[in-house]
Amino acid sequence: MTLLGPGGAGKTRLSQEGAEAAAAALPDAWPHGVWLAELAPVDDPRTVPEAVLTALGARETVVRGTTAEGLRAAADHGARDPHARLAEHCAGRRMLLVLDNCEHVIGAAAELAERLLIACPGVTVLATSREPLAVPGEVVRPVEPLPDPVALRLLADRGAAARPGFRLDADEETALACAEICRRLDGLPLAIELAAARLRMMTPRQLADRLDDRFRLLTSGSRTLLPRQQTLRAVVDWSWDLTDEPERAVLRRLSVFAGGCDLAAAEEVCAGDGVPAYEVAGLLGSLIDKSLVVAAPADEGPGARGLPGARDLEAGRAPRAGAGAGGQMRYRLLETVAEYAGERLDEAGERAAVERRHLVAYRELARTSDPLLRGPRQRAVIDRLELEHDNLRTALRRAVAAGDEQEGLCLVLSLHWFWSLRDHRGDSCTWAEAVGALGPNPFARPVEVAPELPARPIDAPPPMPPEQLVEARREVRLVALASNDGNVEWLRDPDGQEELAGIIAAYRGGMPQTCKVPGVLWYHAVLMTGRWRELVEMLDQAVEGCRGFGYDWELAYVLQLRSKILNDRPGQLPRATRDADEALAIFVRLGDVWGAAEALAGRGESAEKRGDHAAAVRDYEAAMVYAEQLGAHGQTLLLRARLGAVLIEDGRPEDGRRMLKEVLAEAEDAHSGRDAAWFTRMTLGMHLATEGRTHEARREFLVVREALTSHDSDMFLGLLDAALVSLDVDEGQHGPELLPRIRQAVTQVRDPLVELVAPNLPVVLLLTGARVLTAVRGAAGAWDAARLIGAHDALLVSPHVTPLANRRDRARTEEAARALLGDAAYEAAHAEGGGLALDEAAALI
Repeated sequence: MTLLGPGGAGKTRLSQEGAEAAAAALPDAWPHGVWLAELAPVDDPRTVPEAVLTALGARETVVRGTTAEGLRAAADHGARDPHARLAEHCAGRRMLLVLDNCEHVIGAAAELAERLLIACPGVTVLATSREPLAVPGEVVRPVEPLPDPVALRLLADRGAAARPGFRLDADEETALACAEICRRLDGLPLAIELAAARLRMMTPRQLADRLDDRFRLLTSGSRTLLPRQQTLRAVVDWSWDLTDEPERAVLRRLSVFAGGCDLAAAEEVCAGDGVPAYEVAGLLGSLIDKSLVVAAPADEGPGARGLPGARDLEAGRAPRAGAGAGGQMRYRLLETVAEYAGERLDEAGERAAVERRHLVAYRELARTSDPLLRGPRQRAVIDRLELEHDNLRTALRRAVAAGDEQEGLCLVLSLHWFWSLRDHRGDSCTWAEAVGALGPNPFARPVEVAPELPARPIDAPPPMPPEQLVEARREVRLVALASNDGNVEWLRDPDGQEELAGIIAAYRGGMPQTCKVPGVLWYHAVLMTGRWRELVEMLDQAVEGCRGFGYDWELAYVLQLRSKILNDRPGQLPRATRDADEALAIFVRLGDVWGAAEALAGRGESAEKRGDHAAAVRDYEAAMVYAEQLGAHGQTLLLRARLGAVLIEDGRPEDGRRMLKEVLAEAEDAHSGRDAAWFTRMTLGMHLATEGRTHEARREFLVVREALTSHDSDMFLGLLDAALVSLDVDEGQHGPELLPRIRQAVTQVRDPLVELVAPNLPVVLLLTGARVLTAVRGAAGAWDAARLIGAHDALLVSPHVTPLANRRDRARTEEAARALLGDAAYEAAHAEGGGLALDEAAALI
């Protein structure tokens, strides 16, 4: 058996402790003992058998005399094969022989082990090495880096020995720094012990911050260790010295990867300058054998799955999950080896050329993957890009650092849709802004009107033609805009408003690029300026443009977008449903799982708003299955929250509450669950308030309120503050401070954007204002309260079915006003309020 692992992994200690434990557990297995032969000091492979003989105490001493007989005896002794002498010594014995540190004399150690095992069946060999001995019958047991808890325990023990009183849990900063140390040192015991020695003079945070210079930092090993184990550099130098030049070339070039690579990428990036591409696989295998490269299978996820037919979906039958694609081997360097190899790359003067090959390889991966994100291979391509996300980010970082605008533009525009599907909004915003800053702003005055361009800037690799370069600059700024649409401070800024005006001026509806992603994001600028009345017309133009250009996927995308906009427009539910149906049929035909989920969600919303809860449940459940197939956790959570809300409206409050609470439990652990958590808590809070459980409702609202930042829309603040005011009234708090609070809330939701996404919200808050008037002013406020109810009823722009919570508020607000005024006076005030505009009604509060 060979214990295989990188330098410093603890192979020697494990072999000795393992041998002792095995001998104790099996006392009859090796009655002639356990023997250790340390091969590290051996520098001549021919002396390996002699070193083992010495370790076994079997080396002969010959005193040479001057007689003929003495000379003949010495000659006979010298002629005897040391392997034969070793076999003779071990013959008939049952023993365990530990051969420690075989890698630098690997051939000699392998020959000795093979010959000994053949000649001596009672001998068991346990070897430690950085590469396998490759002898018949060898069982290789990798010695992996320590798991996190074990590595932390080792650091704690060694740290306490170096600095009495040291504790990992002294405070949160210490715990986080210690975890970072163990992670960045790859869980290697020797490296952790070297780091622990530095705790005599540094805090864990200081040590962690200096690990970029680990080879100078970790130099104070125990004096009892072999010289090659007294510094971290010496440990890696030992392995480097055992490689030949082609292996060294591949190893140092592998340092440019982040998060590992597959064989194709290694061949593309590591080949060149004396290393043909066809040799890279063999050299990788050799480096793996020498424990310098880690190889492991990578599961790329379930891959593409079959979609059901449109008839199944129309009947509300959920799609069946299909079989997924398999994984592939990945190759990576431990962080310590990667840093060492990076130094060697610099010494060889190869960094610029190798990093360029890496950038081109991953730019092409992103660029050629983008079209595949809109069809049956969608999930498989998403999984592949997710697997390579660290490399893609690294390529972007290098492009930005080098000021390579065209490479940066190509990468961002190629990755935008992947980021959108995976809800990587942070990446989308950060990289789009960084790359956009590399070139001039195409939306600065005077704005150049974009020409019609059927081709996309990323249809071919850089360099881009002049017109496509300008278009790419436009589109990268659209990506930044769409990714940063929650930043209301930017929208209020004059520069932000000027940027939006430039975007709107540059494009017009129905152009080829405004029918495609990301050019279609032009509509975000229209939406953010509050010109929602123009938006539907622009979407109509896009639909006609897609039909004329023959853009199937883009047509489905714009149809599902228009469907959701129409869901909030009065009298447009039938049209919204037709759009969703057509989009769904196209997405299913194309095999786009994301699109099918979005179209079903839009159709489910239409059903929900017309009160057809059974149809809404079917569509949301089918959409959830699609979203789960895609691995879109945030989308799935939001759909489940919508389903929970429908169940409550459908008279199944227990089922609805259970689903909402499940969503909250999962959203806590999801990086993309913020939107779902907000919606869920608001829905749950409204429901709990309806049931009179005001304390629980307040808790849900306050969690959302505390999570809001200055970048979030005032719409959310106004909605939450109004809900909290309503709870105060429910709990009998009738102080005069409620009136300015509800006035402020109504003002906050009077935003042009609200007219598009929630046109009824300011009108609904009029009811809360009416409740506050009767609660705070009593009979003196009842007349205006009745007028507000009349205004609410007249201004409610949609004939959609009113949610349960709103119906409850409407009923009890009218009851309070009637009780104070009497029926005749109430009807008169209500009629008067029906003639008020929204501004006039809001002024009554």
